Amino acid sequence: MEAQFITRYHSHQPSDHQCSSSIVKHIKAPVDIVWSLVRRFDQPQKYKPFVSRCTVKGDLRIGSVREVNVKSGLPATTSTERLELLDDEEHILGIRIVGGDHRLKNYSSVITVHPEILDGAPGTLVIESFMVDVPEGNTHEETCYFVKALINCNLKSLADVSERMAMHGGGLPISVNWPSSNQIKT
Repeated sequence: MEAQFITRYHSHQPSDHQCSSSIVKHIKAPVDIVWSLVRRFDQPQKYKPFVSRCTVKGDLRIGSVREVNVKSGLPATTSTERLELLDDEEHILGIRIVGGDHRLKNYSSVITVHPEILDGAPGTLVIESFMVDVPEGNTHEETCYFVKALINCNLKSLADVSERMAMHGGGLPISVNWPSSNQIKT
């Protein structure tokens, strides 16, 4: 199934000066819990450990732009990102980086969330793919390695948070302040 999902949702067409890859993570939590975290374009810090703060300009919908503050330790402090795709039925989120003080130029990513059974219990298959320009002075391998390391860290954290939520009956983490449904426009 992984190969079918990658072919269907994660087929990027990189040019010679770009790199692209897909990363797969199996999470021992139901898809609704995992998707409830992934879909929150306005709150990536709920599971992304390198994000300290996020502010969305305007209403939350396709085309919305978020300003992300990055924690120290990475070669960046800010990233400006646009919501390209949000499909609650198919569980697909797509973003594009449109600015910031980093070297990830023309970066786009797609993350899909799929139900699966893990050890006889409801689980989730998460696939995140990306495409990005290779910065001058770096190789394809170095660029892909760096981006894949960041995504792997984010997906491990997503698994940790989701599995903790599942153990507590699917409840939200105590620190989450979800807006009411009438505040979100998709």
